[in-house]
Amino acid sequence: MIRRSNSSGGLGIRLIIGLVIAVISVLSYLGSQTYNPVVGENQHLSLTPEQEIALGLQSAPEMVQEFGGVDPDSNAQATVDAIGAKLVNSSKAKDTPWQFEFTVLGDPETINAFALPGGPVFITEALLSRLQTEDQIAGVLSHEIVHVLARHSAQQIAKSDLTNGLLGAVSVASGDASTTQTAAMVAQLVNMKYGRDDETQADTIGICLMIDAQYDPNAMVEVMQILEQASGGSQQPEWFSTHPSPQNRIQNIKQAIAEASTKCPL
Repeated sequence: MIRRSNSSGGLGIRLIIGLVIAVISVLSYLGSQTYNPVVGENQHLSLTPEQEIALGLQSAPEMVQEFGGVDPDSNAQATVDAIGAKLVNSSKAKDTPWQFEFTVLGDPETINAFALPGGPVFITEALLSRLQTEDQIAGVLSHEIVHVLARHSAQQIAKSDLTNGLLGAVSVASGDASTTQTAAMVAQLVNMKYGRDDETQADTIGICLMIDAQYDPNAMVEVMQILEQASGGSQQPEWFSTHPSPQNRIQNIKQAIAEASTKCPL
C-alpha cells in the first residue's frame, strides 16, 4: 500500500495562515492613520497620546539610572530648564498635550541627548560640557523636542508591530528559519532608514523652534561640527548610532535655515 505524503497539504495550510497573519498586520497598520499638524502629514500610530505620555513617564527613571543619575550641577539643570521652557512656550508645543521635562544626566562620558515618548528630554553632562553657548544647547533640545511633537517613537512602535507581524507570517508560511532571519535583516534596514528620516525631520523642524524662540539657528550647524570633532576621539558620540553623519546633516540644516522664511514659524 502506497501512502501519500501530507507535506504539500501542510505547506498549503502554512501559506494560508501566513497570508492571514500578513493581511491582518498590514490592515492594522494602514488603519492606524492620524494627522499630525506639526509635521503636516498623516502618520501610522499605534499609541494614543495618553499611552505615549504614560510610556515616557514609566521609562524615565530607568534612563536616569542608565546614564549616571541626575547631574548634581544645579546651575546646568537650571540653564537647560530655562532654554527648554523657552523653546516650548514660543512654539505650538505649548498647545500640545505633551508633558515636557528636561533633565541633565550625570554621565561624563556618553555624548548623547534623547527624548522619550510624551515629553521627557535628556542631555548628558558629556554632551552639555562640549556646548559653548545657549544657542547650541537650544539646537540640541529643539531637535529632541521635535521627536516628541512629531511622535516619532509612536511611529517606530507602529512600524515594529507591522514588522513583527510580517516576520511571523514569513516564519509560519516558510517553516524556514534562514528565510525568517533574512527577512528580519531587511526589515531592520527599512526601519533604520525611517529612523534616519526622522532625525532629518527633527533637525529641519527644530530650526523653526529655534527661530521662534529667538535663538540663532546657525548654532545647530555648530553642534554638528562639535559632534564631528568629538568623533575623532576615543569615545564616538552615541548620536552616531542612529543619526545621519554630521556632514550630511550640516547640508540639510543649512538648507532648512535658508528656507525658514517660508516654512517658519512653526
